[in-house]
Amino acid sequence: MFKTRLLSGIVLVIILIATVGYGGNVLFGVLALISLIGVKELYQVVKVQNTLLGGVGYLAVIAYYVLVYMEKIDLMVFLSILLLVLLMAVYVFSFPKFRAEQVMTVFFGVFYVAVMLSFIYQTRMLADGAYMVWLIFLSSWGCDTCAYCVGMLIGKHKMAPVLSPKKSVEGGVGGVIGAALLGLLYAFAMNHWGNAGLDPVFCAITCGVGGIISQIGDLAASAIKRNYEIKDYGKLIPGHGGILDRFDSVIFTAPVIFILSLVLL
Repeated sequence: MFKTRLLSGIVLVIILIATVGYGGNVLFGVLALISLIGVKELYQVVKVQNTLLGGVGYLAVIAYYVLVYMEKIDLMVFLSILLLVLLMAVYVFSFPKFRAEQVMTVFFGVFYVAVMLSFIYQTRMLADGAYMVWLIFLSSWGCDTCAYCVGMLIGKHKMAPVLSPKKSVEGGVGGVIGAALLGLLYAFAMNHWGNAGLDPVFCAITCGVGGIISQIGDLAASAIKRNYEIKDYGKLIPGHGGILDRFDSVIFTAPVIFILSLVLL
């Protein structure tokens, strides 16, 4: 299992570096596809992945990415209203085929997966996006790795004993500090070898904040799985599970890094 997880992780990192590094339409297309897969994984949890209700959700994801590509995010409110109306139409005219929680999950999934993940692309498209976008992954996956290591070494106090017994407060703090240090080192490295002109303090603070938020994202994804008594969201990534299992923390850090980049830079 460890070997499978390691090999698939290496492949995932290579794909990540290639797509995020290239940016543009390549990154846009990959994220749109990942979002559709992630949404389908969530819909599978409530068993609407191959229904008309789920189909409306998939169309909403595609429509949203069209708005992002056309830089028409201001129309998002109208898309949200239209999505809700269509979902309720399917709900009432096919009653009692679907339950209210299924309808709410379809609506929620569009925002939880597609909208949140799209901020990877939106961050990449900023003026300094070629450098800033990597803070998303440093703060999420970096925090996760550091939290695991610190938790294994000195973890004693449970962070969420019922939801995730293995996570500790010490590990959480270590993860945030580790993410901040990674952001600091990243800035120094990019400034030295890439002439990026990044502010080390900004990168450290951004990754630290991202690290805090990433843990909420991780626990949120776990809570949904516990509610529905499933181990993983999918099997797409050997040893890791599905898209939502691997990107659960990234989903939360992406919009945070985007917002901080706009506000603090």
